[in-house]
Amino acid sequence: MEGPLPPAARMLEDRMATIHVLHENDEWYAPLAAALDAAKLPHASWHMGEGWLDLGQAPPKGVFFTRMSASAHTRGHLHAPDYTAAVLAWLERHERRIVNGSAALRLEMSKAAQCQLLESFGFTTPRTLVTHGPHKALEAARLFKGPFITKHNRSGKGLGVRLFRSAEALEHYLAGEDFAAPVDGLLLLQEYIQSPEPFITRLEFVGGRFLYALRVDTSAGFELCPADSCAVQEQCALTPAAKFAIVDEEQPDAPRYEAMLRAAGVEVAGIEYILDRQGRAYTYDINVNTNYNTEAERKAGKSAFAALCGFLAGELARAG
Repeated sequence: MEGPLPPAARMLEDRMATIHVLHENDEWYAPLAAALDAAKLPHASWHMGEGWLDLGQAPPKGVFFTRMSASAHTRGHLHAPDYTAAVLAWLERHERRIVNGSAALRLEMSKAAQCQLLESFGFTTPRTLVTHGPHKALEAARLFKGPFITKHNRSGKGLGVRLFRSAEALEHYLAGEDFAAPVDGLLLLQEYIQSPEPFITRLEFVGGRFLYALRVDTSAGFELCPADSCAVQEQCALTPAAKFAIVDEEQPDAPRYEAMLRAAGVEVAGIEYILDRQGRAYTYDINVNTNYNTEAERKAGKSAFAALCGFLAGELARAG
């Protein structure tokens, strides 16, 4: 989005309700755009990497779908979430239909906020300490009796996720060249959950409803973005696409997750949990900007983008 639309384009959009997608990653937007095209749904890309906004102008008609990512800064879009927040405030003032609005954006930007939401709804989460400053991180690390992991508070793609067996190991890492400071200054220390098998489970939700469960192999590391574009980019160093598999297993907590997302104002998301050696589930992540793996969906005969297009089509019909 670069500013007010030209008069001719504005007249067209005023006549025809459109699905407006707020995002900052063209590679992640492309498969959604292709799905919207296949469904013959009118859509527009609002790239939030830069732009300007006239607050005195009313927004166009349609449905606004927020796909802002907490990892935007890794693609040179450090302030895209802040600009998105301003745009969403404008849209909300004009009472436009927004899928994943301001409340969802705030949740996407903070792993600490996600932990608090999960705990408030009775989900078990790993013990988590939020630290500000390297010295405080070391103080917090000494409170763990066993192994722990670090992660960035504002992150995506597993940024900052590393396993440590001692505070001394963390101290060496923080002083080394490999350490990358969190973009918001907050480093989370989290209890390491020992799983009997190297995988986590990710539940996908569309329109606030559970769609399917994805099993993700973690043996190659913690950067677990399922997007097809991530799987082929060397800088992501992600688990190969073949290690993503949709599983047909009962997910007893799905209704509770649905209730939590509904209360939080989140309609499209992925939620991740891990099982410990006793079979207890620990929920640790809510991905408000969620992506899907084509190969896993093809093998299972499912399509989250098809479900998403159906949901957005219904919302567009009501908003139009």
